[in-house]
Amino acid sequence: GQYGHVVIHMEPGEAGTGFVFEDNIVGGTIPKEYIGPVEQGVKEALENGVLAGYPMVDVKVELVDGSFHDVDSSEMAFKIAGSMAVKAAARQAHPILLEPIMDVEVVTPSDYMGDVIGDLSARRGKIGGMTQRADAHIVAASVPLSEMFGYSTTLRSMSQGRAIYSMEFSHYQEVPKAKAEEIVSKVKG
Repeated sequence: GQYGHVVIHMEPGEAGTGFVFEDNIVGGTIPKEYIGPVEQGVKEALENGVLAGYPMVDVKVELVDGSFHDVDSSEMAFKIAGSMAVKAAARQAHPILLEPIMDVEVVTPSDYMGDVIGDLSARRGKIGGMTQRADAHIVAASVPLSEMFGYSTTLRSMSQGRAIYSMEFSHYQEVPKAKAEEIVSKVKG
């Protein structure tokens, strides 16, 4: 048989902290050689995710208790126990789906300014500011990456090839509820 038993405490971490694992086992309830495999199992479960298969980020997991058996315990049993504990905890934790938000900057002749702003807004973009440089306007916006596919073609045709843009990753943000439900149901089939 296989025997590995773990008790974890799982909570959201600060944005950008990634994955934090704390070994808080006291009194040897789980022998030291099984702590690494527990962490491995936890890490794999987070990478495979519980919401539509997307990885879980910014999570703190504390190993607080558990038990072992002299004969039936193994590294594999504890790796599986760590993984199962995360899946069970995550189901109870109401996870949210995050999406990458991009900082987008569009340089456009003033003739096309309204079209550019309208299009960025239609892509769930938030306009952050507008400045003028010589005969061009610069529009700064935050836009979800998922909405930026095909943007260069759209921008080219709406500005007759006269507007240019740049984009770089800014941060992750919660996907709006309706959009998240749509994504999860698509993945589940």
